[in-house]
Amino acid sequence: MSKRAMAWQVLNSLKARLVTSALLFILVLLPLIGVALNDAFTEQVKSATKNELSAYVYSILAVTEVDNQRISIPELVLENRFNLVQSGLYAIATTEDTSGTQAIVWHSQSFMGITPPPHFTIPATGQSAFEQITLADKPHLVYSFSVSFASQDQNVPVTIHIIKDELAFQQQIDQFNQQLWTWLLILMLVMLVFQLSWLWWTLRPLARFTQELHYVEQGKSMQLSSQYPTELQAVARQLNILLNTEQTQRLRYRNALADLAHSLKTPLAVIKSQADLSEASSEQVSLINRIIGHQLKRAQTAAAASWHLGISTSEVAAKLLRTLAKIYREPQISLSSEVSAPAVFKGDEADLTEILGNLLDNACKAAKSTVKLTITGDAYQLLICIEDDGPGITEALKNQIFERGIRADSYLQGNGIGLAIVRDLVDSYNGRITVSRSEALGGAKFSISFVHSV
Repeated sequence: MSKRAMAWQVLNSLKARLVTSALLFILVLLPLIGVALNDAFTEQVKSATKNELSAYVYSILAVTEVDNQRISIPELVLENRFNLVQSGLYAIATTEDTSGTQAIVWHSQSFMGITPPPHFTIPATGQSAFEQITLADKPHLVYSFSVSFASQDQNVPVTIHIIKDELAFQQQIDQFNQQLWTWLLILMLVMLVFQLSWLWWTLRPLARFTQELHYVEQGKSMQLSSQYPTELQAVARQLNILLNTEQTQRLRYRNALADLAHSLKTPLAVIKSQADLSEASSEQVSLINRIIGHQLKRAQTAAAASWHLGISTSEVAAKLLRTLAKIYREPQISLSSEVSAPAVFKGDEADLTEILGNLLDNACKAAKSTVKLTITGDAYQLLICIEDDGPGITEALKNQIFERGIRADSYLQGNGIGLAIVRDLVDSYNGRITVSRSEALGGAKFSISFVHSV
């Protein structure tokens, strides 16, 4: 079986679909929720930091004065972190002339010893800007707010920049992420156990249903129990009806053949007892007796098992090849075979013997010197190929040889029903038989394929 077919077999399983959907729900939806929560928390922390820096701006503006069109801010401010050198919280006041040149007019004590960035964002008057910058090779957040002071009938614009080290901001987010994904992982494991337990409990009736069908197939049980959920009760009931019908039909088939055989035996015995019966007629009566006995045995064997077990094809093939080797000694026919060990026939052994026996016998009749049997298969299918080096079968005869009373011109013996029996048996197992030319031997090639239900 190909990898694609096996993959489709897995995906076509109801259990696999339910487990896959549960895993997708757990492994896709919950991580998406985690990402959404992480983004929301990051935005919330960023907004809180922005509000915090905005409050610092107003605290600086509260102590800012303008004297002779110059900005005046005390060296020490109320927030103590601004007064500690390189504390991670900095305040800077900048102005910008008409040419766009920026100048720092004041900075907090904490900014001492730090190289300022080459350019600050200057928002419009009354507007603010919040962004990330790199300061001393470290990421920082900066909140800028522009105002304009009136002095001696002139406006003095100034922008206050509050800069904060991003370390605390990032630590807060990292701590939240660690807790979030730890709890999400625990939740995923709990939900996975819960989902698998729930699926196991839900699918228990299907598993029991499959097991009972397996017992029926093996002949260990004749019926399915009725203790199933509502959705499966109708299926079980219909299958039981089908099983009863099938068993009844096989019993009738066996009884009808038995009655026919017994009805014919007495007239045939009377005919054979006639003193003036020719030798040829006596042989034909004996042949009819053997045919009746064979068909009666087949009917009894078929009725013994309503569902078929796997029959090893290698054993049946070996017996037939040994028998045919003894029959076709003159002229000597070379019989070769390649039979795969896993190849099994899901049916009755007598039917397999009938199929192989007829085809091999016909091949030996048509062959010049060589007949080859190839059987391959696994748990899902069985492929049988019989080739010979005879004249082959014409296109006109390919469709006719399976009709009763029609035989290939190359066969010197036979009554023309062998291939018809083969076709009927193959059809009864939903198999397919094709006739073509053998590429290896040049004669006829009969190919039969069966697909097993598993």
